[in-house]
Amino acid sequence: MQEFLMSFQQLMDPEYLLSHGGIYIVCLIVFAETGLFFGFFLPGDYLLFLAGLFCALGKIDVTITTMYFGILAAGIFGNFVGYWFGYRTGPMLFKRQDSFLFKRKYVIMAEEFYQKYGGTALIIGRFVPIIRTFAPIFAGVVKLNFRKFVLFNIIGAILWVSLLTLTGYFLGVQFPWIIDYVEYIIVGLIVIAFLPIAIALLKRWLKNRKKNKHNKQ
Repeated sequence: MQEFLMSFQQLMDPEYLLSHGGIYIVCLIVFAETGLFFGFFLPGDYLLFLAGLFCALGKIDVTITTMYFGILAAGIFGNFVGYWFGYRTGPMLFKRQDSFLFKRKYVIMAEEFYQKYGGTALIIGRFVPIIRTFAPIFAGVVKLNFRKFVLFNIIGAILWVSLLTLTGYFLGVQFPWIIDYVEYIIVGLIVIAFLPIAIALLKRWLKNRKKNKHNKQ
């Protein structure tokens, strides 16, 4: 059990992943988080940021160009797999029982997000944990026009990877001492990433509370 917990901690540690797995593990995680329903818990945003930062500081033996296009390809291909999975499984996802690797509430969350933003949820959702995983799946469930899906998929991936990976790279080039504060950066990115979800959950709670009060009256 202790070995399992240590392995899980290493999986969630972006510095360990980058140091030991390099570009291959980064691309694998990006693919899983953007295309496989059980990848919602994986480190996404700050992994991309640190990938760019490590490239700038020479802590990883790969150029920023290779890293950038590797992550970009993994993110695009991951969404294609997610779309195909949603297209094939359809409504069965909403009937699936919760398990360690699947949470039905996340599919419902993605559905609400998709209904609010439409196809652009694939672009906006790239920057929101959990939604990033389930938005392409739900796009497949509702059978979004494939040409539109391709467009939104590519635009979203380019914006996501460019903003995080290249920001990490250029900050590393200009301010190499920033590596000493990487823990604070990660915490900040996590807070920023999960803030939209926290706000959405708070709004839902307030809405349900108001509805329950109204029903009691």
